[in-house]
Amino acid sequence: MKKAIKKVLVVNSGSSSLKYQLFDMTTETRLAKGLVERIGAGGPANHAEALKQVVADLGHPKDIDAIGHRVLHGAEVFKDSVKVDAKVLAKLDKLVKFGPLHMPANIGGIRACQQIFKGVPNVAVFDTAFHQTMPDCAAMYAIDPKYYKKMGIRKYGFHGTSHKFVTQAAAAFLKKPVDKVNLVTCHLGNGSSLAAIKGGQVVDTTMGLTPLAGLVMGTRCGDIDAAAVLAIMEAEKKTPAEMDKLLNKQSGLQALSGVPGGDCRDIVAKAEKGDKGAELALEMLGYRTALYIGAYNTIIGGADAIIMTGGIGENSSEARERIIGRLGALGIKLDKKVNAKTRGVVAVLSTKDSKIPVVVLPTNEELMIAKDTVKVLG
Repeated sequence: MKKAIKKVLVVNSGSSSLKYQLFDMTTETRLAKGLVERIGAGGPANHAEALKQVVADLGHPKDIDAIGHRVLHGAEVFKDSVKVDAKVLAKLDKLVKFGPLHMPANIGGIRACQQIFKGVPNVAVFDTAFHQTMPDCAAMYAIDPKYYKKMGIRKYGFHGTSHKFVTQAAAAFLKKPVDKVNLVTCHLGNGSSLAAIKGGQVVDTTMGLTPLAGLVMGTRCGDIDAAAVLAIMEAEKKTPAEMDKLLNKQSGLQALSGVPGGDCRDIVAKAEKGDKGAELALEMLGYRTALYIGAYNTIIGGADAIIMTGGIGENSSEARERIIGRLGALGIKLDKKVNAKTRGVVAVLSTKDSKIPVVVLPTNEELMIAKDTVKVLG
């Protein structure tokens, strides 16, 4: 008989940090959480050293049954979570090109866990996996197909673990089977994406080959005419690496508002004082999100609910008002009193006579990773 998976350690290895949470999966409760920072920059030398700190923090745990890892990119190789062995690691190494910043850290975290927690199974849970049900008409780009065949250039989508979690949570909230639920899920944070969910599966999502496409985000520009990128590169003699930095790290809400990092709370405070750049940033955030909600509602044939999650979706009443206020054509009206007081809790933000409910559902990507880990090993 297989040993029951009770305690699951969830590891999220970033380029210079390692976040972890420990779950008791018999009750799906969190036992511990922590963060190790400055890996390779004055702190631990590498992820193996960081994990030794985690072991010390947890009191040298002997009863961890499995480890689940957040992995950025599964491309088309991994369409679901998978138990890691030597063959899987070899395939992951080949996918580094899809995420040169995150993937080496994700893989480094897995290798370190194999070294520190000998004999404990590791499971890779991919940010891209939940989106693999997209049809070609949504996933492919209208360029010469040779670039897809040679380089894998297509839309993959991200935040999949969060979209999956809130899809399951929304089905339970609406008392519908997951395979019968139609949703527009809005993961709104410093990085933001929407997913069109039809029958519990993704049929479209706003992020693309990388997390750069779609919505206006904290420091990412979102959708932009490719010719504008070429024009800037030519005029300012920028290299691809410099242009990548401009679009990913120096654009979005930060560029429009002048607020470092594009933190929505600071932008709201600035807008309330009459700052025009901050006001424009919030209006663009609201406009672009509403635009995609309307489109996705059409694609799925009418949503059972619009779901708000992520740091902004769960907590920013101001941002939500600017989005929901634009959805009148869908028969949606905002309950301003409920919206004003809702922070990080389950709540219906729309009025009772709205045609489609707008629901705040806090995401829990770490618990979803733990659940997937149990499912894969179970």
